This record gives sequence, C-alpha cells and structure tokens, in this order.
Amino acid sequence: MDNKLYKLMDWPAIEEIVYSESSQPCSILGGHLVKEGYLIQVFRPDAVSVSVSVSERKRAIQLEKVDDAGFFAALIPIKKNVKYVLNIEDKNGHITRLRDPYSFGRFDKSEVIFNKFAAGTEYNAYNLLGNKVCEKDGISGVLFRTWAPNALRVSVVGEFNSWDGRIYQMERITDNGIYEIFIPQLEAGQEYMYEIKFKGTNTVLKLDPYARQITQYADAHSVTGEPQAVQDNVKWVKQRKQIKGVNKPLSILEIAYDNIPVNKAKVNYMDIARYITEYVKDTGYTYVLIKGSDSIFEKTGYCYGASGYYAPSSQYGTATDFKHMIKELHNNGIGVIIDFNVAYFGIDIRSIVNYDGGDCYGYLKPRIIEKPQMNITTFAYEKGEVRSFLISAIAMWLDEYNIDGIKITDTATMLYLDYGKNPGEWTPNMYGGNENLDAIEFIKQMNEYVHKRNDGVITIADEKSLWSDVTRNNDNEDSLGFDYKLNDGFNEEFFEFVKQDPLFRKGMYNRVTYEMLYHYKEHFITNLTYEALKDDTLYAMVSGNDDKQRLSDIRAVLGYIYTYPGPVCVSYGNDTGALVSVDDDKMQILSRLEEPAYKQMKAYIKALNTLYTTDNSMYEADSSSDGFEWVDNYNAELTVYSYARYSSDNDMDIVAVNFTPVERKAYELNVPKAGKYKLVFNSDNEEYGGDGKVEAVVVKSAVEADSNDRYKMFVDIPASAMVVYKYEPYTDIEIKEIQIKNEAKAAKVEAEKRVDLAIELADKAEEEAVRAANAEKEAKESLRLAQNARKEAEKKALEAVKESERIDEEMKLRLSQLKK
Repeated sequence: MDNKLYKLMDWPAIEEIVYSESSQPCSILGGHLVKEGYLIQVFRPDAVSVSVSVSERKRAIQLEKVDDAGFFAALIPIKKNVKYVLNIEDKNGHITRLRDPYSFGRFDKSEVIFNKFAAGTEYNAYNLLGNKVCEKDGISGVLFRTWAPNALRVSVVGEFNSWDGRIYQMERITDNGIYEIFIPQLEAGQEYMYEIKFKGTNTVLKLDPYARQITQYADAHSVTGEPQAVQDNVKWVKQRKQIKGVNKPLSILEIAYDNIPVNKAKVNYMDIARYITEYVKDTGYTYVLIKGSDSIFEKTGYCYGASGYYAPSSQYGTATDFKHMIKELHNNGIGVIIDFNVAYFGIDIRSIVNYDGGDCYGYLKPRIIEKPQMNITTFAYEKGEVRSFLISAIAMWLDEYNIDGIKITDTATMLYLDYGKNPGEWTPNMYGGNENLDAIEFIKQMNEYVHKRNDGVITIADEKSLWSDVTRNNDNEDSLGFDYKLNDGFNEEFFEFVKQDPLFRKGMYNRVTYEMLYHYKEHFITNLTYEALKDDTLYAMVSGNDDKQRLSDIRAVLGYIYTYPGPVCVSYGNDTGALVSVDDDKMQILSRLEEPAYKQMKAYIKALNTLYTTDNSMYEADSSSDGFEWVDNYNAELTVYSYARYSSDNDMDIVAVNFTPVERKAYELNVPKAGKYKLVFNSDNEEYGGDGKVEAVVVKSAVEADSNDRYKMFVDIPASAMVVYKYEPYTDIEIKEIQIKNEAKAAKVEAEKRVDLAIELADKAEEEAVRAANAEKEAKESLRLAQNARKEAEKKALEAVKESERIDEEMKLRLSQLKK
C-alpha cells in the first residue's frame, strides 16, 4: 500500500464500517478533500475490484483494496471536490456502474422540521421519513430515513445489494436518532428492509414503519415509492363538511374484509368496493366502517406491526388499488371510516416492537381482558417522535386517501397505567394516580389536529371504561375531544335484556331505561358491532322457535336501536339476521340473503335507514335531552316501551316497541300532545316478513289533558314489533268539531236517560192502574187518578222524545254553520 495512502487511513473508523457498527459512515466513505488531494473510500464486500471514473480524467482510477473485508481507497491528486462514478466488479466479472451514495452529503437541511418531529408537532412526518423517490444534484434515486435512537447501526437492504447490510450503512444525522441515506439510480417498486444492529451485536430485519407500500405475499417487504395519485370525488369531499355534525344522521355499516362474499379465489379491493356499493344501495347506510383482519396479530402477518400505520393491507391489492376503492365508494355517496389503533402494537419481530434494540416506540405491556391472547405494547406517548409518528399516520390517511372518519380502538388501554395489571406491576403517575397523563394529552392533541382541519372528518372512540368527557359535549376543555363514543353501557344492559325469554324480559325491564340517565353526557353511537356482540350473533341472541319469530324479534330490536337517540352502527350479517352463527362463512351469509325472508329483512333495514335519515325527529335534536321523552317506561308486565322523538322545530314522533310475541290490542298511550297520530312505520308489515295486522292508519288522541297533562289514545302494537306514529296537531275547526260532537253526544246521552226514566215511570203507573182495576175495594176515584197519571207520564215521554230529536237537529245546524 502506498505510504501516503496508508497514513490517511483512519483504521478504527474503518474497522467500525467493516464490522458494520458505524452510525457515521459518511465521515469515512465517499470522497473527501484532504491536504494531499481527493481521498475516495469505498466499502463493497461483494466486490473483487473497484475503480472510479472522474470527469477530469480520461481513464478510470483503480482503488486499492486496503482491507480484505472489501474496503477500497484511492488518493487522487486533485485539490477540489469532484463528481465520480464507481465501477464495481464482482466475482463473476460483472461490472456495475453507479454513483457513490456517500458522495452526496446531507440531502437537505431540515433542522426545523426535525425539531418539530422531535417535539411531537410534525404532522407530515410521512414526507420526512420512510422512502422518497427524488433527485439529488440532478441524479434520481431514493432517499431513505428512519428513526432509531438506540441503534448501533442501520442499513438499507434489498435485491439491489443482495440483502447485504454492510453495503448501504445509513448516516445518523440528528442527535435524537434519525438515519439517512440517498441511494442513486434506485427506482420506485424496489423491495427493501432496514437491517438494524443493536448494541450487543444482535441484528434484525425491520419493515419501514413509514413505508407507504408493502409486498402482497406473506414474507412482506417494504416497497419504494408512493401509491399513484388518484383523483377522488371532489364534490363528495366538499359536501362532507355539510353532512357532518352531532345532529346529522349517521348510519354506519360495519363490515370486515373477510366478509366480502365474492366467489373467487382471491378478493381484491375493487371486488370489495363493488360489493359494498351494491349492498349499501340496497340497505341505505350513509357510511361504512371497514374492519381489518385479526390475522395481523399472527406470526404470518406483518401489516399491523409496521405497514398498518402508513400502508393499507396488501392482502387485497396495492395501495393504489385501495385508493380506487375509496374513490368508488365516494362516487356512490358512501363515507368511509377505518379502524385505527394508536393504543398498542404487536410483537412481530419485523414490526416496530424493539425496533432499534430499545423501547423507542413503547414499553408498557397492558393485558386486554377481552383479548388475553394478544401480547402487545403501549406506545410511549411522552416521546415527541412517537406522537409525530401516530398523528402523521392519521394525517396521511386523511390527506392521501380522503378517509372520512377514524375509529380509535381499545382507547381504555391508553388511558390507564394499570390497565389489566396487578398491584406492583405498574408505576403511578406524578400525582400518584393511575391515569396515563401522556396518553391523555396525545389523544387531545390528535383530536385537535383532526378538528382544526375543519373538513368534516369524524373521530370515534371505542372506550369501554367509565372515563368521563370522552366526546366534545358542550365544548368541555377537559374532554378528550372525540366526536362520538360507542355506547357500550347501552349494550351491556340492552343485550342482557334481549337474551332473555320474552316471558322473563319484564324482570330486566328497568335496566334498559337506566342508560338514559347519563345518555346526554356524551355523544353516543348505538352499536351492534361484532366486538359489541362478543362472539355472538343477533340471530342467536333473540328469541323464537323458528326463523319467522326470530326475524320478527330482530326487527323489534333494530327498530328500538334505530329510533333511540344517537347515530347507529350495525355489523354486516347482524343487520339482517343472515349471520346465524359466528362460525358462518361469507358464502353462507350471501346464500341466506338470496332467500325471500332475508330479502325482506334487507328491505326492512333499508326502510329503517330511510326513516332515520329523512325524518328530522329521529336525529335533529340528538345532542339534547329536548329530543327525547319517555311516554311509557313503566309497563314491565306487558314489556312495552314508548317514547317521543322531537326535531329542532319540535315536530314529534311517537315510538312504541313490543318486546313480547303477544299482540297488544288497544294499548293505552298517554301522549304529550293532543292531535292526530299517523302510522308511518310498522316493523310487522308484510313486505318486511311480518303479518301486517295493524289497520288503523290515523289514531286520534283525547282533546282534554288528564291530571298529568297527558292525552290518552289507544294503538295496536303487533307481537314483537315496533311502530312509529307521526304527530299532527288538531286544527281549530277540528277541535271545535270534536267539542260539538262531544257536547251533542253528552246531551243525547242525557236525553236517553230521561226517556228511560219516563218509560220506567209509565211502566210503574201501568202497574198501579192494573192493581187499581183489579182491586174491587179500590174507589173509582183512585182508578181515575191513576189513569190520569198514566196519560200524564205518556205525555212527558213523548215530550222527551221530541226534545232528543230537537237536539239532533240543532247539532246538525251548528255543524253546518261551522263549516260555512
């Protein structure tokens, strides 16, 4: 080796690179201007020889192999920085020409953005980290960045370097652990991973947490590049802001990818879009909540642990395919809500767990009672980098995919330090409590970001604890800031009630009404989600000896849920009863939906959605107790509930639900307003599979209130059914007409009483006359007086009859004058 070159070698630093333990490879590798000239150093363990082509020289300059591990160096007698190309010859004699990744220096100076990332306020971190196809100094390639503060070394590996982590070692560019490398001539569509060496020499392969695309096979890899741009339905995105609000109708269908009944070997995103569109058009929902697969927790599934944050599941197609699915749904007026987990991550070694050999993304391990099989880790919300990672992920789904809503799963695991833990297994917060203060602030920050966008996106909390002020009710500053919370308290009481035999439901009657005592403290969504049903189905839960009876009971249950205050979320298969057992596969559900009874159930759910989304009384005053009033919540014996729903203009519907298989004829309701009540909905209609027994289309209440300021009326409620009556007030003429008729009726009754009395007196007089005539000892004068009394009685009876006829004539005259 040339002595001058030898003296320029920094052997300790070279050893770090040779052993792949360097976090600052740019200090050695690449070209560096030194006192003696221009020093180029290259580490290519896959090379037999390396030369460089320099623009100032006609011939390539051969680099000397100064270390047998594959470290090459050359000193060029030039006193300036030069551009050069590496000529790398492998053992097969194949020569590859490429620009040296270490000749480009720092890609850009982004200290301000990096500082925001570290502070937890950079909401576009997906443009900062991950991979980005771009240009540097006029050369195209891919820029890679990742955050790994505890790593000893980070490398990019792929087919382009034979998955050799020694070749493209990344440069640590910030104190908080951001690594970077620009690899020239690399294109979009290349599979890659990060090879991370922990302190302690252990080396692992990791998916890029910020990757926007992943491969479609089980042994998943990150993929360079971004999904293709897809022009979404601009009209939909603009109108979304107008249709959002706590007093706007929100009818959600929950559906899992695995439930899409497409009869083909592999379902793709467009299959999913087509089926959802067809089903929603048939049933009338306004949004779909797309539920991911639990396979993400299995060893073969990596998308939850890493790619699930910035890339859709590759099981059904590419990220671009997913964009087309969202566009198709939007084109058909269907909003899209996704399940998103910022509460914890799984244990797959390729994911972010133990990402850099430390706990950079999280370390607390809660135990979820409902999912004890899950080995999970809670995020470290106190770290700004983690907050930026999570909120940026949400921002990416909203910006790039135009997602309309985010449901945050298992929120309770975030809120409590002792969630699922025994005493001694957790550390209290600074105030000695069990609240996770950092997680609370993160949730508020996340919701504040979403709502400041002011573009109609909604956030939903799946929160099962008794935490207060989860939603933005009355703009409470202590609120976590969600738009809605799933109403698990309602489910706990109502489902237990529904599970009972109808004869015994009366024993749990009052538990169903309990929820209304706290209902308006939050903005609740009444839900029949898969998780809420807890490995059960609505069909299995209800009562009945056959399909007809069970479907009738389901209609009553759904009718109650849809007319109860708040938006609704119902899971596919449970909305029609077609999901009979949790073991049913998707084709069994599809087959049942083709049967007449279940086609009628689809018609029923569409009618319910139409009622809910078009009748203002069903949603306009949802956020206020003024929108709901119990009419009958005390008849446990007959197990009937009745309540009034009000619009913002005080329009009113009366709902009555019979939870027994016994028809309630002439059932007395004491309603808040006097008027006419038109039947606008009956779950027992024949078109829905019922018997169609209710005949009265309009029911009239009493005009005068009782002592409780209520007005009596009588309705027929079919067995296991829900009916809705739309209120219409009496006109002044109708009230006077009713009063005249009532007065005439009363007068006629009085006249008839007088007729009856006169007849009774005549009969008595006749009896007296007979007795007088037959009594030989009676004086003739007594006979004469008795006969006169009879004549007088007959005269009075005749007068009473004439009086009754006169009253009838007078009533007819008054009614005719009133109508003039």
